[in-house]
Amino acid sequence: MDSNIIEVKNLIKKFGDFVAVDNISFEVKKGEIFAFLGPNGAGKTTTIKMLTTLLHPTSGNIRLNSFDVTKQSNQARHSFGIVFQDPSLDTDLTALENMHIHGVLYDLPNDLYRSRAEELLKMVELWDRRNDFVREFSGGMKRRLEIARGLLHHPKVLFLDEPTLGLDPQTRNHMWSYIQDLNKKEGITVFVTTHYMEEADKVAGRIAVIDHGKIVAQGSSEELKKQTGKGSLEEAFLSLTGHAIREEGGQSEFKQMAKLWQGGRR
Repeated sequence: MDSNIIEVKNLIKKFGDFVAVDNISFEVKKGEIFAFLGPNGAGKTTTIKMLTTLLHPTSGNIRLNSFDVTKQSNQARHSFGIVFQDPSLDTDLTALENMHIHGVLYDLPNDLYRSRAEELLKMVELWDRRNDFVREFSGGMKRRLEIARGLLHHPKVLFLDEPTLGLDPQTRNHMWSYIQDLNKKEGITVFVTTHYMEEADKVAGRIAVIDHGKIVAQGSSEELKKQTGKGSLEEAFLSLTGHAIREEGGQSEFKQMAKLWQGGRR
């Protein structure tokens, strides 16, 4: 357990007779970038909901930063930050005001909040825009602000759900540079879902492929390619699942998750 920040064992989630997550087990090591890949309806969203305390599992166990996510949800919540697929910023507030609300939710002392907010906004190159309204920001700037906000309370794990969805390739590359930089500088563990194969191939140390609620393979990109005898991660994914990765749907679902999450932290 010492080297793992997340441990998932025999996790099951049923909705009536439908099994959304079917007895999955995996670990995420401290300080690694871990990618979750799967086609629409594979169980990624349901799994993330359970990992982030938004949904109770039918059975199984989740430990995050040594806390039982079901029984010690408040402690677990303080151990991670999350960037949802849909934007969850208040666009009628400034960048600094959005950061301040997050600090209040986590009861951060004012001195700590101020120094941490300045440090993070400088890291994502938004300090000079701290007093500008978020509605004036580009999509990439909003994503960078969401990442900074998610890091404000010094989480051990940062969950990113499709963090570069809708961004142009250049902005996507810049985003991953920020994420890799903070991973190295702060030693933070990053758990990401993405349907961009090149992102998982380039950035993630390990990948879990999920399909029909089951994890069908785990390992590095090279290990998955070797396992399937394929020359690319995309070909390996197709071999394992029989599906091509498609644009992720369910954005309204993540809006609902964001609202539930904000309410649950008060």
